[in-house]
Amino acid sequence: MKLRNKSVLVTGGGGFIGSHLVEHLLKLGNDVHIVDDFSNSNANWVPSDAKLTMGDLTNCEIIEQVVGPEIDIVIHLAARKDPNDDDPDGQFVENTTMTRLLLKECQIENVNEFVFASSSTIYGEAPRPTPENYAPLEPISVYGASKLGEEGLVSSYAHSHGINSYIFRFANIVGPRLRGAVIPDFIEKVRSDPKSLTILGDGRQEKSYMHITDCVEAMCHVINSQTSVPVSTFNLGTKTTTSVDQIANIVCNTLDESPDYQYTGGDRGWKGDVPKMRLSTEKLTSTGWEPKYESDMAVRLAVKELATELSKGNYSDSLK
Repeated sequence: MKLRNKSVLVTGGGGFIGSHLVEHLLKLGNDVHIVDDFSNSNANWVPSDAKLTMGDLTNCEIIEQVVGPEIDIVIHLAARKDPNDDDPDGQFVENTTMTRLLLKECQIENVNEFVFASSSTIYGEAPRPTPENYAPLEPISVYGASKLGEEGLVSSYAHSHGINSYIFRFANIVGPRLRGAVIPDFIEKVRSDPKSLTILGDGRQEKSYMHITDCVEAMCHVINSQTSVPVSTFNLGTKTTTSVDQIANIVCNTLDESPDYQYTGGDRGWKGDVPKMRLSTEKLTSTGWEPKYESDMAVRLAVKELATELSKGNYSDSLK
């Protein structure tokens, strides 16, 4: 499919990744319809040129309202995203319910193109770099388990009902509007207390970071370049990694502060955290696309962008 002059439904289009993707889709000349409940997003991030429906995608009536035969492609980004959620059962049920209801309505309305935002967390603690065909998939968090279950739903509808599907397994995506992640957390902590910075784990956790501009360009490139097959699965990330300690150093250097680092201990930040992650990007680059920013560069750029952005408003109010 060519993502130009199409009618596109983006779930979670008011969120971090969604709002950037919507802006990119509009620049390509698409008619974009957003559905979002704004539980972890911001209505101010929604471009005025996009149509907006506020609603909960576990509600069948909302699904029926936004998915119709006029839609060419559904890009499903909406999710309860916190891998450290204090209600894991609710997270699993909510995520899988949204995806199941969307796919069912796509089948009913003959919407035959579907994009699903998955996650590197489905791999668990896998050898690195991790290719798309790695098995067995053994997520260690309920969030990762929900994403794996949703991938199964996408695959079943693709093969049984002819819905051409794209699954993107994201590394850590960073950039403007990012909230609830290590970079904005460190920025706010250092600004609140320039003398001490608490770091979860031992600081040696090491993961791949991808800038949001590269992320949305990669998504659109893959959708534009792939031939019709039931399911196309791609890792989206970079070939390099950045440690938590490196991120702390970049934040402190950017803010011109020198706090003492206080570690909570252990090899991971929280229960269910994958301490080291690097995805294979060979399949992505074989399509002729390369990211502009490797991991350290993406982090440095995101720190500068977020340091400026978060100085303009209160962090805790930015998702309301």
